[in-house]
Amino acid sequence: MPQNAPKIGFVSLGCPKATVDSEQVITRLRAEGYDIEPEFDRADMVIVNTCGFIDAAVEESLETIDEALQENGRVIVTGCLGARADMIQERFPSLLAVTGPHARDEVMQAVHRHLPAPHDPFLDLVPRQGVRLTPWHYAYLKISEGCNHRCSFCIIPSMRGDMVSRPIDDVMEEAQILAEAGIREILVISQDTSAYGVDCRYATRFWRGQPLRTRFFDLARALGQLGVWVRLHYVYPYPHVDDVIPLMADGAILPYLDIPFQHASPRILKAMKRPGNRERVLERITNWREICSDLVIRSTFIVGFPGETDTDFEELLDFLEIAQLDRVGCFTYSAVDGAAANSLPDPVPESIKQERYHRFMLRQQAISAQKLRQRVGQKMKVLVETGNQEGYQGRSYADAPEIDGLVHIETDTELAPGDFCEVEISAADEYDLYATPSR
Repeated sequence: MPQNAPKIGFVSLGCPKATVDSEQVITRLRAEGYDIEPEFDRADMVIVNTCGFIDAAVEESLETIDEALQENGRVIVTGCLGARADMIQERFPSLLAVTGPHARDEVMQAVHRHLPAPHDPFLDLVPRQGVRLTPWHYAYLKISEGCNHRCSFCIIPSMRGDMVSRPIDDVMEEAQILAEAGIREILVISQDTSAYGVDCRYATRFWRGQPLRTRFFDLARALGQLGVWVRLHYVYPYPHVDDVIPLMADGAILPYLDIPFQHASPRILKAMKRPGNRERVLERITNWREICSDLVIRSTFIVGFPGETDTDFEELLDFLEIAQLDRVGCFTYSAVDGAAANSLPDPVPESIKQERYHRFMLRQQAISAQKLRQRVGQKMKVLVETGNQEGYQGRSYADAPEIDGLVHIETDTELAPGDFCEVEISAADEYDLYATPSR
């Protein structure tokens, strides 16, 4: 990169889908000759990719914008919170530009307008796989934008619109480039991964000479040909999800499903405008495990939703006991500006939300600890993440980055991030495993 290249500070907040947006913008910036500067006060301009999903995320985004303005003064705001441009511009009138989510072209237009960059085709080159904000050995693969659901607690459709699926050949071309670049793991993300292709009527495209329909199963099967770990996130439990379980049993993709159930009480699910029949879900989980005994299921739940009674909460705890989910996250309900759930009656007091949250987590901790103890003595393949003088930390197929547990490896052998290591599990706690290299 030339020494006089314009420098841009970049902050990426929010979910992995926002991370992918950031990666695409940074890739274009680098391809056009811009340098990325981590220090605000040393940059010629700062771009803040915001999150606006819950109040805490909004506050973090606003604080980051304010910090960037204080330390630099030349700031472009993009991302989900950018959909509320009037509010942002009223609070920060000196901003150079405000764009909404997945607005890469608009961001680049603003950059060109306020900080033109010289073009040097011999020096302004980036890797074929683009610039990634994740460690080199894994990458997120976003397959669609927007969402067709209208969950009462969520405002994502109002910010990102209805679902728009990427053509499957484009998705597979990106995935192939990632695999050829040495990526060890691809994490498939969207707002509703299992609905992939419904908006384009599952149009047929061609990749490597293969006809592929733009749909969930065809995508999973094709990704399974790349020889890397493939992990599926944000999967709604539609009936056709059953079709991918044999792929997991055969080792084509990781036996891991991230399904945001959110609750188990039929009454609360209806208020949330969420799909899900409790008994049917439990039956399908049982069937999945019969087909693929190694299957790991992760989910998230909300406690303290408006109108949630003690009976509803007990139904949720009962669901946990029966379902025996492997990885679980829990959030107390938080009102989001513009969400339909804000107008629902019978809000749950904050003290009760917190009490239910702690009861929920204690129940799930016991389940998790018991399931992880069953791993002791097993041999597992681990993807190394980090290391220090005390050993190394890695992830098994059961662990997604940043949200699930770790495998702590005790060894004198030198390992590096991105290495695979065969280990034997020696101990477990509520969330993590402990291991030594197997012999």
